[in-house]
Amino acid sequence: MYPLLFRVVLSRLDPEFAHHAGMAVIRVLGVPPFSWATRALTAPPDEQRVHALGLDFPSPFGIAAGFDKNAVGVRGLAALGFGHVEVGTITAIPQEGNPKPRLFRLIPDRAVINRMGFNNAGADAAAARLAKLRRRRPSTIIGVNIGKSRVVEVENATADYVTSATKLAPLADYLAVNVSSPNTPGLRGLQAVETLAPLLRAVKDAAGSTPLLVKIAPDLPDEEIAAIAQLAVAEGLAGIVAHNTTISRDGLKTDAAKIEAAGAGGLSGAPLRERSMEVLKVVRGAVPADFCVIAVGGVETAEDVRARLDAGATLVQGYTGFLYRGPFWGRQISRGLRSAR
Repeated sequence: MYPLLFRVVLSRLDPEFAHHAGMAVIRVLGVPPFSWATRALTAPPDEQRVHALGLDFPSPFGIAAGFDKNAVGVRGLAALGFGHVEVGTITAIPQEGNPKPRLFRLIPDRAVINRMGFNNAGADAAAARLAKLRRRRPSTIIGVNIGKSRVVEVENATADYVTSATKLAPLADYLAVNVSSPNTPGLRGLQAVETLAPLLRAVKDAAGSTPLLVKIAPDLPDEEIAAIAQLAVAEGLAGIVAHNTTISRDGLKTDAAKIEAAGAGGLSGAPLRERSMEVLKVVRGAVPADFCVIAVGGVETAEDVRARLDAGATLVQGYTGFLYRGPFWGRQISRGLRSAR
């Protein structure tokens, strides 16, 4: 049903408009009695629970940052069977993001290019929503992904991250530092170890007891990825999110003219599958066995999730697959994992 709906209707809509329309439906699904009916169909089985970061995740599969930028759809996504939701990226200062259009489908590749630019309502608005969610005792784990405000110069990035961490860490199950989006000028330069170390140290102090992770880019050389992983361990972080979108356009099936017309931005979806596995193996090889590694990139099927888990991922996240698989994607993954046992 959903593939037909996507092909006939949704694929003809502006991608960002379609996302907002879908999010409106997700928000409704998070409200009783709709949430009760939805959860009855999608709840992961108990045997898929994972203990990580000192937390009990209902399943190993969750929604990556970027899908719910303002923490408005957490209850609906939980009802749809996702074991955790990483909201954001949230910045200390509200920002509109990059000019539109800024989201593009590459349907032959089952991929997306985005240059959203951390469009979000800011840390104060997110904190208010998260506080309200906490009072309602959500049934899923909530991670909060924080990034640098665009108007803040790179040399002042640490203080900007600390501001967000101070406001959001008390309301998060875990906090992820995003230094790897290609859509904020200068951001990826913060991944250099000599720059990243003091930033992570300051944010960790601000986060207090909330587990802290760092999200890296797939475009770094393997030796730099390993160095960041070792740094994360040395600085006492709880884990790594591997990885963000890529700036590569290699091996795509979509017409070259359409790719060029889309322009700059991060590529996500099926084309990242191979590099995602490579990055996961590099990270896992550089950290202790009990260190949390969240694998992201090119994940669409239960087989993809199982492959990441077998390669050493603690948890797995997806985003673009929701576009191509539809609202019962989480249920498909859970059922696929169960049948693979």
